[in-house]
Amino acid sequence: MVITFLKDLPSHALHDPSFLFEQLTTKPAIDNETGLSRLTLIGQALTPYIVSQVVAGFSDEFEAKSIHLHPLHNKFGDGVVVVVGRLHETDSKDNSRLAALIAKLSAQYHIDLGIQSTQPSLSEPGLLVMDMDSTLIAIECIDEIAKLAGVGEQVASVTEKAMRGEIAFNESLNHRVACLDGVPENQLQQIRDSLPIMPGVQLLISVLQQHNWKLAIASGGFTYFADHLKTRLGLDEAVSNTLVIEQGILTGKVDGEIVNAEVKARTVKALAARWDIPSTQTVAMGDGANDLVMMAESALGVACHGKPVVNEKADVAIRLGSLHCLLYFLA
Repeated sequence: MVITFLKDLPSHALHDPSFLFEQLTTKPAIDNETGLSRLTLIGQALTPYIVSQVVAGFSDEFEAKSIHLHPLHNKFGDGVVVVVGRLHETDSKDNSRLAALIAKLSAQYHIDLGIQSTQPSLSEPGLLVMDMDSTLIAIECIDEIAKLAGVGEQVASVTEKAMRGEIAFNESLNHRVACLDGVPENQLQQIRDSLPIMPGVQLLISVLQQHNWKLAIASGGFTYFADHLKTRLGLDEAVSNTLVIEQGILTGKVDGEIVNAEVKARTVKALAARWDIPSTQTVAMGDGANDLVMMAESALGVACHGKPVVNEKADVAIRLGSLHCLLYFLA
C-alpha cells in the first residue's frame, strides 16, 4: 500500500515542490510518544511524489505517523523533510537490511536519507570530530605526496585497502610512509597550498560555532596539513601523525604514536571530557573503515561520501550532498 500524507493533492501537483511545502509546517504533529524514530529526506526540489514513494518504500520497516519540514528546510538551498514514525522490531545487531534499503532508495531518488532513533541537538553545545583526508578535504594527502615522489600507484593501492578495512591501519601507514623516504619538504608545501576543501565545510563550521559547538580533526594523516587546516578553518583541535623531517627531507618514518582508529575514538572521548560536553552531544564524521570506531564512540556517526562498509555501519550517511547536510541530522 502506498502511504501518502497528501491525499487531497491533484495529480498535477505530485511533481511540484511548492504543493508539498505549502501543506507542511516545521512542527511535528507527533513528537511525545516513546520509541519514535525520524526519517530525514534531503534533496534538491523535493516533491510530494518523491516523499510519498520513499515513505512507501520503507513501509515494511517503518510505520510513518506524521510529516513536517525540518527547521532548516531551504535555509541553505536544500529541501529537508522529516517523517516521524516507528521502526518495526528488528535484530539490533544486524541492521544490514535497513542499510541496504536506505542505499537503494537514496540512489533511486537521488536524495540523502537517514533514520535515527536519537539526535544530538543543534541548540545545545556539542562536539564534532572530523576525519581529514577524503572528508574535510577531497584528497588523500599521502597519495598526493607519493605521486610527486613517483610511487603514486604503489601507495594509493595500499591506501584504498586500508580505507576498506582490508589491512591494519598501522601496518599500512608505516608501509606507505616508508615509500616517501627522501621526499623534499617543499613538496608538502606544494600540496598544502592547493588543498581542495570539501563543499559545505565552511557553512557547517559557521553554523555549529554559532551554536557553541567545538570542532576538531582526528586524522590518520599528517600534522603538516591538519594543523594548517585547524588554523585556516578556525577549528579548536587537530590530532594527527607527525612525519619525521630532517634537514628538509622526509625520512620515511612517523614520530610518536600512530593516530589509528582507536586513537581517534579516544580523541572523541578526551575532547568531550575536556570541554564538558555530554556524550549525547558528540558527532564523528569520516569516510573510511578506520573512522568506524570513533563513530561508535559518538552519539552520531556520519559517513561522508564513505566506502560501502562505512555507509552501511554509520548511523547516517551523506552520499550526495555537501558536508553541511550533517546539520539536517541534528534536532
